[in-house]
Amino acid sequence: MTFSTPDRQALLQRLDPPSGPVDVVLDTDTYNEIDDQFAVVYGLLSDNLNLEAIYAAPFYNSRSSGPADGMQRSYDEIMRLLERLGRTDEPVYHGSDRYLGSADTPVRSEAAEDLIARAMQPRDGPLYVATIGAITNVASALLLEPAIAERIAIVWLGGNPLYWPHTREFNLRQDVPAARVVFDCGVAVVQIPCMSVAQLLLTTLPEMFHYVKGRGEIGDYLYRIYEDFSADHYARSKVIWDISAIGWLNHPDWVPTEIVPSPVLLDDATWGPVDPARHPIRTATTVHRDRVFGDLFAKLDAAARAG
Repeated sequence: MTFSTPDRQALLQRLDPPSGPVDVVLDTDTYNEIDDQFAVVYGLLSDNLNLEAIYAAPFYNSRSSGPADGMQRSYDEIMRLLERLGRTDEPVYHGSDRYLGSADTPVRSEAAEDLIARAMQPRDGPLYVATIGAITNVASALLLEPAIAERIAIVWLGGNPLYWPHTREFNLRQDVPAARVVFDCGVAVVQIPCMSVAQLLLTTLPEMFHYVKGRGEIGDYLYRIYEDFSADHYARSKVIWDISAIGWLNHPDWVPTEIVPSPVLLDDATWGPVDPARHPIRTATTVHRDRVFGDLFAKLDAAARAG
């Protein structure tokens, strides 16, 4: 698949941090562990995010029998969250049932088709695609309709920092060809690395007890899945990685970023040499942990008080 060379100035405008309300779709491997659930709820409770649709992403680990099963389990988990929030009318779509076989072989799915349709609608500014799992659905949409590269901005929790010796974290290593499509095609990408960046979003069971439990049915559910995860150590900390993408969309200054050349992704999931001639992306350098969690906790509290 051949993508047109992006207009640098237009691309930089799409990479500008958002201000005010923005249109968003959320692509999530929701049942992979417990952090996606917090991100879905955070996104739905954020008034300045017009969350248009949620896509179930594939995953394969001990909680699934393969990518297709992982995607279906993610879809089912999204529906459980919406039921507890009383928002079952939100559009939710099944995503890819497998990973890309190569960087020019898309996987057609409800999610990819819906993303294309929404991206091509007239709107002020880009459609933000918050992606917090393997990026198969988004890469497939780009391959099926390359024109959307000029109409969306991807916010992806994926990979490690560009100075890290490898980038074999869970989201990226599941589908290296899909990640290569996203980094090579010239689409606007805001990358939130895992190690040393999203990794800062640690919390503990006592904090969950104080700020999440008792905040309505959804708060109790989030507390329960955290408690089940942390049953072996009461004071054990846990990274809630995925709220970083929603945190950046809500308040970009809470997840500071910088403009860099798009990285070259090698077959072994390491970064190639920096090429200054490559088109720009934005990458996060740190996360202000207390601001992001404080915002999430305040939104949960306000939603519970509102009934």
